[in-house]
Amino acid sequence: MSDTYQIYLISDSTGETLDRIFTAIKAQFKNIKYRIHTYSFTRTDNQISKILSEAEKDTNSIILYSIVDSNLAKHLANLSSEKKIPCFGVLGDLILSFSKLLNQKASHQPSGQYALNDEYYKRIEAIQFTMNHDDGNLLKEIKKSDIILLGVSRTSKTPTAIYLANKGFKTSNIPLINENSVPQILKENPKISCVVGLSTEPERLVDIRKNRMSSLKETENKSYTDLDKIKKEVENAKNTFRKYKWPTIDVTRKSVEETAASVIKIYEIYKQNG
Repeated sequence: MSDTYQIYLISDSTGETLDRIFTAIKAQFKNIKYRIHTYSFTRTDNQISKILSEAEKDTNSIILYSIVDSNLAKHLANLSSEKKIPCFGVLGDLILSFSKLLNQKASHQPSGQYALNDEYYKRIEAIQFTMNHDDGNLLKEIKKSDIILLGVSRTSKTPTAIYLANKGFKTSNIPLINENSVPQILKENPKISCVVGLSTEPERLVDIRKNRMSSLKETENKSYTDLDKIKKEVENAKNTFRKYKWPTIDVTRKSVEETAASVIKIYEIYKQNG
């Protein structure tokens, strides 16, 4: 275990920020063995001391922390230095820099990003809307959508829609079997909302659908995984996107997060031109 790094993620809130930051860091290093130790809602000197005592027992310990209380953060940094454990704060310098730039004193309030404000309730409303408008449901309300995703089966429509909802976008997604799958309201007014087509390489789609069928123990529907039929299905979808001049994203090698980021850019352009 000596070549395994013990990563201590210490947060005064849920730890979500730290988790994402470490995920971004580790993606830059191919050969890294590590074990995560997560400590959320850490808000006292006593909690810090106990965590550092554990970290001291391990070899190759590294501490990442997001603590907005400057005294507590200083205590953690000093104690880590005494124990010769590498320790990195991910918010402190940024908060200080923004405080100087904005000429404002930071509140240093733990969990400040989770305030129950208008933005929070807007996000909850978007999530509820998106769940209700998944997979072509409630098409009569489609004009209330911020974003509408269209695509053939297994092009990540639902996970992308849910991710967008968590960003506050009311998102509908519609499975595209052929042009007849397009709701009449969209045919009559293709720009009624920000419509984005999702596409993928047929060969990749075959693998995804086969895995899906296997997980469902489904063996009867052969056409669902037939390459020639999928090629035609994908091409028909592309023709539909072109016909109605809807922007398209190829999701073949994109994560849900990357796809959603591209959708948001398209949405911003749509709003500017609206």
